[in-house]
Amino acid sequence: MENRLKNIEFSQPLEMAALVSYQEGQVVSRTLSQGKNINITLFSFSKGEEISSHASKGDAMVYLLDGEAEITIGEEVFQVKEGETIVMPAGIPHALLAKKQFKMLLVVIFTP
Repeated sequence: MENRLKNIEFSQPLEMAALVSYQEGQVVSRTLSQGKNINITLFSFSKGEEISSHASKGDAMVYLLDGEAEITIGEEVFQVKEGETIVMPAGIPHALLAKKQFKMLLVVIFTP
């Protein structure tokens, strides 16, 4: 049977935030799963980095592992900090900005 998760060790405790590192002036990603119905990716954003406004075909849930992010969904702007989560609905433009560096787990669910 093929593993559905990749780029992560199996059968051992791991610190999620340590699985992706900060790199000055960059957005770093580590894909953990990518498929027709779900994508799971870890990201780190250096201060000042961003993902510009775009819409996804799936509902996207962000969980902040470290730091703080400014997340825009439609016309609303949210300040999201470590330990908090927010869902960006499918089809609604959203953007992310690192006013401070941050790490996040992104889970996107697509309708089959």
